[in-house]
Amino acid sequence: MESIKVLYISQEITPYLPETEISKISRFLPQGIQEKGFEIRTFMPRYGCINERRNQLHEVIRLSGMNIIINDHDHPLIIKVSSIPAARMQVYFIDNEDYFQRKQMLTDDSNTFFEDNDERSIFFTKGVIETIKKLRWAPDVIHCHGWFTSFIPLYLKKVYFDDPLLANSKVVFSVYNSEFTPALDLNVRKKLKFDDIPDKDIELLKTPNYINVTKVAVNCSDGVVYASASVNPKVDDHIKASKKLALPFPGEENYVDAYAAFYESVIK
Repeated sequence: MESIKVLYISQEITPYLPETEISKISRFLPQGIQEKGFEIRTFMPRYGCINERRNQLHEVIRLSGMNIIINDHDHPLIIKVSSIPAARMQVYFIDNEDYFQRKQMLTDDSNTFFEDNDERSIFFTKGVIETIKKLRWAPDVIHCHGWFTSFIPLYLKKVYFDDPLLANSKVVFSVYNSEFTPALDLNVRKKLKFDDIPDKDIELLKTPNYINVTKVAVNCSDGVVYASASVNPKVDDHIKASKKLALPFPGEENYVDAYAAFYESVIK
């Protein structure tokens, strides 16, 4: 039987960024799944605080150079790659001078949320999907980690749904106890509609706060993971009401088998 292919897309991965609940599982889950015989690819943003020299990032020229259009503006896509030798895995990085050169992740030095985080997330979303298409690699499962990846299920189901490479991919979204405030830019719906996303699918984003952004991701996913021991009660209620296939919190250790079984159940 051919190996199941899993694409991991995360807002943060250690050792490139400090250890958090998201960055740790985004580092060790792909390794564990690969060791079980699955085929994996992993993507994250190339924030300016990532030390390129220490982590030996280098540009992949054949994958770079495309322009990603957001709200009728062109933004050049740069793809970089690095290896984690201990895990025998590569990590691809989505980069752009406008969105990812600043030396912080999602907030500035005074902990103020960046006003363009909606556009940064859209750029990351489209950058990952377009790169996977360029790689001609068809994942069976696309597993998203962190709210910054919330638009990936939306784009896969509403923009790229008829792409032959991605049409059969199942989307899994991990919900963490990691929220953002304040809300995203109020014009985010306009920017998403520029990519022909139907209004009904982003109605919730009239108020683009953490809860509604997460609800949109859940609505467009095939499976949902409770990736923290507790999540926002309103998000929890929405997951239950959605009747989506859900994996309860699998714990912080020895979780690989639970995820492997969940992927197989989502594919069926």
